[in-house]
Amino acid sequence: MAWVVLVLCGVLEAVWATAMGRSEGFTRLWPTVVFGVALVVSMAGLAYAMRELPVGTAYAVWVGIGASLTVVYAMATGAEPASAAKVLFLAMIIGGVVGLKAVS
Repeated sequence: MAWVVLVLCGVLEAVWATAMGRSEGFTRLWPTVVFGVALVVSMAGLAYAMRELPVGTAYAVWVGIGASLTVVYAMATGAEPASAAKVLFLAMIIGGVVGLKAVS
């Protein structure tokens, strides 16, 4: 169950990171609200998962999922240019996350 919560909270990390960017310095109401809710739920889920999983592994997986999805979303929406190098490095992050899960 801890792994499921951790993955969902990693997705929420991408949500709050994207919402933070769209809030324009917390001057826009709804992106700021989405940021706050997603941040609190994501952190709470991370804390829950860390009760059963090693701290280093849980944090690295959470960050890896959040960072990867944030970049993929930005590239998919055209907010950030895509390149072969970026895709390669994202694959390396995902490979690292899968590797941490495999050895845990």
